[in-house]
Amino acid sequence: MILSASRRTDIPNYYSDWFLNRIREGFLYVRNPMNARQVSRIALSPETVDCIVFWTKNPANMLDKLESLRDYTYYFQFTLTGYGRDVEPGLPDKKKALVPTFQRLSDRIGKERVIWRYDPILLSGRYTAEYHLRAFAKIADRLADYTERVVISFVDSYAKIQRNLSALGVRQPTDGEMRELAAQMAQIAAAHHLVIESCAEQIDLSEVGISHGSCIDKALIERLTGCKLSGQRDRNQRAACGCLESVEVGRYNTCLNGCKYCYANEGGAKVRETVKAYDPCAPLLCGGVTAEDRVTDRQGKSLKETQITLFDWKREDAK
Repeated sequence: MILSASRRTDIPNYYSDWFLNRIREGFLYVRNPMNARQVSRIALSPETVDCIVFWTKNPANMLDKLESLRDYTYYFQFTLTGYGRDVEPGLPDKKKALVPTFQRLSDRIGKERVIWRYDPILLSGRYTAEYHLRAFAKIADRLADYTERVVISFVDSYAKIQRNLSALGVRQPTDGEMRELAAQMAQIAAAHHLVIESCAEQIDLSEVGISHGSCIDKALIERLTGCKLSGQRDRNQRAACGCLESVEVGRYNTCLNGCKYCYANEGGAKVRETVKAYDPCAPLLCGGVTAEDRVTDRQGKSLKETQITLFDWKREDAK
């Protein structure tokens, strides 16, 4: 079982105490966002959890707590862009705080376990293609020795964020604009010896040197664990998403970063109201279980393949 922690909220930034308390107790609860009375109990033993994928814009609060994860395989998807506080109002200074945090995290766990995300890419009067290329190059200069891979994507204009995007003057780029910008970003990445991939993009960027990536990456997890994995593509994600199936442990309307392009929040007031229920010792993130809820055990199991295949035998013989 792969844990996604989390596409819905920034657990390392705001809820690391809650998550690590759940690791210590060996289980957590997740409420189904499509059925408010349905709660799943997820077992968290190292024998069941093959890997934890953390999504964050600022894991500083977690750096001194990583020893609690010593029995688990994990890696970080770390979003670091060139936007100002008009787009990402809840984040500290990029140059002074976030770049050094990225570097410290990489030093502690290894650069193969910290993936740089420069996404989503917004185009506007302020954030032009030229702006992104300058920002991307500057960040790449600082991170080249601290990661192996960078992931890019262009913003998806979800209905719930359209008002925010319109207020920022964001426009939809043409396919030609996306290809041209991506091609130049690929050149910058190559100059810094970084693999560059796209995230859930419909557009094919392979001709400019960018392949479709997988944020929950089967090949990377196999590399980190030293084991082959079974499992299927996650059918709960967008059609262009290549991620391996995972169990999402976050909750919508709980991220305090306040990013204007975020699809996981309905707005500041809703987030503030939800966060009032946060208890780092509770099994459920920002909420409690009531008598009307139905709690069921979710039967998670390891995806590791333990049997040696004919392919493995041939590969060993070839050595």
